[in-house]
Amino acid sequence: MLPGSIQISGETLSSAEIRDICESLRENSVRLLSLRGCQLSDRDFGRICRGVAESHSLAQLNLNLGIVSNINRVKQLAEALKTNRSIQSLFLHGSPLTDAGLALLNPALSIHPSLVALDLGDCMLGDEGINLVCGLLPPDGAKSGDQVAGMLAVAVASSRTLEVLDLEGTGLTNHSAQTLLDMVENYPTALRTLILAENNISPELQQQISDLLSEGEEEEENEAHEVTAREKNPWICQSNPSSQMVLVTSGLGESLLAETEM
Repeated sequence: MLPGSIQISGETLSSAEIRDICESLRENSVRLLSLRGCQLSDRDFGRICRGVAESHSLAQLNLNLGIVSNINRVKQLAEALKTNRSIQSLFLHGSPLTDAGLALLNPALSIHPSLVALDLGDCMLGDEGINLVCGLLPPDGAKSGDQVAGMLAVAVASSRTLEVLDLEGTGLTNHSAQTLLDMVENYPTALRTLILAENNISPELQQQISDLLSEGEEEEENEAHEVTAREKNPWICQSNPSSQMVLVTSGLGESLLAETEM
């Protein structure tokens, strides 16, 4: 069955209705979801955002006329957009985002791989908000180095095999370096070397990233040494760190000759 649409306008939505919408999102049976001017609880809005995050079919999301009504909802929507990969059109017209709310949404908007239409009309944006919007609109239609780095960070964070990444001279700035730093700090990756030379990135940020990568490598080496030690000493009792039980047997594998507690 082809994905359909859910369009509701100006109604108060019950928890049962929200549950049905969320199930449809998780089942990938919705291509267009419009809740224009509807009333729903903060809890139910969070449930909708989790459904949006899990959906692979949703192409258009309409939350016009005050649905995203507070900063907590902005944060929940931002988290959903970080995970969702399918939305092409996002309508937030008439939402009281303000510059602060758009600043929270901007990182997710800038790295979203499919988004091509964004309605931020009547969202109470000032100069700072407009500058953020301008950052989403590169003059040649291509994404900036920072935006590409954000998308790359998502891919690297999910990789379990990539160990070396060379981004030398790729037009990155402190903004993208901070994204990469957050990735290294918060996600377990196999990455051990990240080359950021010849970019407009502060030495301090580069050093922070390098230090975190080094810490991860040291932790793995320590774990490897512990495993090796256990393999070389299979008779060491691990249950009580204050004592070791040494078991001595004959070379022919006969009966136990001695048992000594140290």
